[in-house]
Amino acid sequence: MKSDLPKVLHKLGAVPMVGHALAAARSLDPSRLIVVAGHGAQAVTDAVAKLDDQARIAMQTEQLGTGHAVAQTLPLLDGFEGRVIVLYGDTPFISEATLSDLSGHDAEIVVLGFEAADPGRYGRLVTDADGNLERIVEFKDGDEATRAIRLCNSGVMAVDAAILRRFIADLNNDNASGEYYLTDIPGLARAAGHRAAVVTCREEETLGVNSRAELAQAEAIFQSRRRAEALADGITLTAPETVWFALDTHLGRDAIIGPNVVFGPGVTVESGAEILGFCHLEGCHVSAGATVGPFARLRPGAELGGDAHVGNFVEIKNTVLDEGVKVGHLTYLGDAHIGEHTNIGAGTVTCNYDGVMKHRTEIGRNAFIGSNTMLVAPVRVGDNAMTASGSVITEDVPSEALGLGRSRQVTKEGLASRIMQSLREERSKRDKS
Repeated sequence: MKSDLPKVLHKLGAVPMVGHALAAARSLDPSRLIVVAGHGAQAVTDAVAKLDDQARIAMQTEQLGTGHAVAQTLPLLDGFEGRVIVLYGDTPFISEATLSDLSGHDAEIVVLGFEAADPGRYGRLVTDADGNLERIVEFKDGDEATRAIRLCNSGVMAVDAAILRRFIADLNNDNASGEYYLTDIPGLARAAGHRAAVVTCREEETLGVNSRAELAQAEAIFQSRRRAEALADGITLTAPETVWFALDTHLGRDAIIGPNVVFGPGVTVESGAEILGFCHLEGCHVSAGATVGPFARLRPGAELGGDAHVGNFVEIKNTVLDEGVKVGHLTYLGDAHIGEHTNIGAGTVTCNYDGVMKHRTEIGRNAFIGSNTMLVAPVRVGDNAMTASGSVITEDVPSEALGLGRSRQVTKEGLASRIMQSLREERSKRDKS
């Protein structure tokens, strides 16, 4: 990757790649979920804790191959009797259906294979006449006949826990790479009389990411899939190729998504809501009938009630808008709660940060906040109250009251023309000199 960042932490669909493997694993509702962290272990551990706080970490202090990596999980598998499925943090597209096939197969060892368009340097799956798996041969260790096989190894494997414990201790590194291969286990188990089988999937599911170019390719595949799924689910994308999804984006039926909309992690848009063009949403919830944009930004903690409206050049963060609230344009609302059917005038700002701490603004129902109002938190504006345009509100405004906090206007008759004349004369003198 030519990067200081561990490979599995490079983002795909707005989340680290390892998040895709975690999501796939969670689809099986496993009793235990273990992540092996090796290179960049602390960064990986921190990221996994944010993605799945139930996942446990097995540390691989030396990177001695896939068999060695899986061996580090054995203490965390103590007492477990069942099927262990091994996934990879840089292989993000394994489907739920494929994992179900792996977990439901009756063989004691099941390896995921695929027919490669270009087998290249993939490991090969050697099967017998009945289609059972005999062994897995790494490309470096294969002869010409083996390399001619087109059934390739994805690396993904399902193994009975007892067999895993028994044979992982028998692995050796007598191979071209000097590593302990997990792929040697099917051959060892088969030699001891156990059955090994192959489940196949589309090659695209096994795509591994090892470079920036492959990461870009994976992003294109992910976005194309999500756009197609959204359209099939009854969601309108007016310009599908310009909409960017995150792994966990949830859109309700009959939602309308305009062009050039970007979804970050943690977004839910309910049925019938509309997101107009050039909006960026992250960590927010948009209720049915609400409209957002164009050119709006919803940040984490933004909660829009039914039929709320957020217009152009509005930014909302950690703020709840109740039903029917209107925030038309040019506004920042942070750390606030806005009551139902309140109108927020253009240029309004909740001044929520004092340089050290954040403070909240509370605005009641049916209030009217005049344009260019600065609400210096902590502050509260009551139900049916108003603020005058251009006000700086530093004290609470009671219900049904008008808050006005601005200097009195002073008008000097004729002064504008005299100032302009003086300036013109000054410029004329400078030009002549």
